[in-house]
Amino acid sequence: MVENHSSKPSGWQLYGGKIVLVTGGAGFIGSELVRQLEAAGSKVRVLDNFATGTRTNLASTAAELVEGDVRDNATLQRVFEGVECVFHLACVGVRRSIHAPREAHEVNALGTLNVLQAALASGVTRFVHVSSSEVYGPALRPLIAEDHPCLPTTPYGASKLAGEAYARAWNITYGLPVTVVRPFNAFGPRCHHEGDSGEVIPKFLLRAMAGMPAVIFGDGQQTRDFTDVADIARGILQAAECPHALGGTINLGSGRETSILDLARLAGVPQVIYCDPRLGDLRRLLCDSSHAQRLFGFRPEITMEQGLDRLRQWYRQEGIPPEVLLRQEVIYNWRPNASTAEPSLAR
Repeated sequence: MVENHSSKPSGWQLYGGKIVLVTGGAGFIGSELVRQLEAAGSKVRVLDNFATGTRTNLASTAAELVEGDVRDNATLQRVFEGVECVFHLACVGVRRSIHAPREAHEVNALGTLNVLQAALASGVTRFVHVSSSEVYGPALRPLIAEDHPCLPTTPYGASKLAGEAYARAWNITYGLPVTVVRPFNAFGPRCHHEGDSGEVIPKFLLRAMAGMPAVIFGDGQQTRDFTDVADIARGILQAAECPHALGGTINLGSGRETSILDLARLAGVPQVIYCDPRLGDLRRLLCDSSHAQRLFGFRPEITMEQGLDRLRQWYRQEGIPPEVLLRQEVIYNWRPNASTAEPSLAR
C-alpha cells in the first residue's frame, strides 16, 4: 500500500511571507491560483503580458502586478528578485497555436526555458511547471495516467511537452526543484469565452443563458474530463508543497468523463448546430489522478453540476448580459481572422 503523504499545508515556503511568482497569473487558472495563495497567506507577484489575461481578473487581489513577457530576459531578471517559489502558467493556448504555431513555440517552449534559467539563477526552492493534458494526444486506453505515451496533435500540445522536457532537464542536470503538473479541462469563474481563447463550457453556458443554440464540432460524442478551477488550483498548491512530488509529473482531473452532447444538455442549451470537426481535436480525455491522491490526498470537491451552477451565478453577479459577452465569441477560433458569423442551422 502506498502511503498518503497528506494534503495538509506544510508551511515550508508558500505561507511564510516569501514572494511567490505566478507567470500568467492574470489568466483564468493563474488568477484562481493567486487567490488561493493569498488566502493561505502568501505574498504574490504576477508576471503577465495580458495577451489573454486581464487586470480585471486580479482586481480583488493584493498581488504585485508586473506587465511583461517570458520571452524578455531583462524582465525576468527583474521579477525574480526575492522570489522563493514559482508557478509557471504563462502560455499561448491551444486554438491560437493552430494559426500561430511559431508564437506558441516561442512562448510555451523557449519562454519556459527562459523562466527556468531565471529561476535557477535566483535560487528558487520550488518550481511548479503547469502543463496540460493536451500533451497526451489520442487516448490509447480509457484512463490516462502519467505513464501514458505523449503524442500531441497540436502545436500547443507539442510546445507544452517541450516545456515539460526543459523543466525535467533542469531538475536532473542543474538540480532545480521542479514538479510538472498536468491539469485536464478546467472551467469556472473568469474562464474564456472570447476570441481564440474561447472554451466550450463558457460558450455553451452563455448561449444557454441567452437562449441561443450551441455549436458542436463533429458528432458531439467526443469526451473531456472537466474539473472546476478551484479544485485544479488547490491541486497545484498541494503538489507544490509535497516533497515527494519533486522531480515528478502529476495529473489533476475529476475522473469523470462527459461528452460534448451531455455538456450541452447540462448547460441547458435549447438546440445544437453540428459543424465539421476542429483541427487537431482529441476524441477522448479522461484523467487518472490516483497518483495525486496517493501523494497528497488530492480529491476534487466540486461536481460538474455544482461547477456549472457556480459559473452561471458568477456570470449573473458580473451583471453583463450574455448576449453582450457573446459578441466577443469567435466560432471557428482556430482560424486566423475567423468570422463571427453564426453557422447555419440547416445542416
